[in-house]
Amino acid sequence: MFQQKDLNKIEKGETVDHFLLIKKSELRLTKANKQYLFLELGDKSLTLNANVWDNFENIYKQVAPGNVVKVSGTMDEYQGTPQLKISSVRNLKPSENVSAADFLPKSARDINVMKKEFFSRLDKISDSYLNTLMKRIFNEENFEKFSTAPAGKSWHHSYIHGLIEHTLEIIRICDLMCDIHPEINRDLLICGAMLHDFGKTQELSFDSSFDYTDTGKLIGHIVISAMFINEEIKNINGFPAALRDCLIHLILSHQGKLEYASPVVPKTLEAITLYQADELSAKVNAYKNALLAGTSTENKWTKYLNLASTDLYNHGLSYGMEGEISKTLFD
Repeated sequence: MFQQKDLNKIEKGETVDHFLLIKKSELRLTKANKQYLFLELGDKSLTLNANVWDNFENIYKQVAPGNVVKVSGTMDEYQGTPQLKISSVRNLKPSENVSAADFLPKSARDINVMKKEFFSRLDKISDSYLNTLMKRIFNEENFEKFSTAPAGKSWHHSYIHGLIEHTLEIIRICDLMCDIHPEINRDLLICGAMLHDFGKTQELSFDSSFDYTDTGKLIGHIVISAMFINEEIKNINGFPAALRDCLIHLILSHQGKLEYASPVVPKTLEAITLYQADELSAKVNAYKNALLAGTSTENKWTKYLNLASTDLYNHGLSYGMEGEISKTLFD
């Protein structure tokens, strides 16, 4: 495995001589109608923009998103945002043992711990129909993809194993709400939590970079999930129609609002609980990562984040033992 300094630890003016993953490559025009090459490059720690103003034709022809290239240049800044000033870009040599997978960010949590936690919770589902359904859906093949996938392209849990991490967070939140409100059907809600984003295994591609598949763009993970669950339920004799409808309602309504792409709004106790749990997990993760990537000791404010509709402040107050990763979510 190659060794190089993380991009987020490189200061302005410092030399860059790195293998980087191309995430975007586009020919663009300046206001003066001059063509240039825009690149979006990154490693596991950071994604940066870079503009190549001259002699970029060969570079553009030879590279594409998902390619790894060797980049030389310096770390620069534009309007307070880190940017690469490139002096040269070249393709990999056959002898350089580097792949795109080396640049995909991964969850800080141990995947084996997360897998064990997931199935431990699944085994506690007491409703026989739901337990059977969960074990059918999370078979070895499906679970391998589910436990590898990111939960999003860029906003929240956007890293390998992010989907299972996000799902486990929601399960914990939902279990807590069931303790507070015993009127909630715990088995139904937990199954909804486990399945709500299952369709992202088909919506997103994550072999060399994170992007939307054709199926993802045309159908979307909510409908993919609902269709898949409905087909699996057909294979379980006697599965109650009301239970089926309430479970699929959880999937269809989990983004809460029609303008957020939910086909229906939450209409059961379990559905409103799942929606709020999903929001909490997603936004805390997204805000946390935005603060980590966008602030420093000199500047405690991030840039304005369109998805958050605000900039964010890193107060720097300590929360205890820094740098330690909990073995379970609430340790």
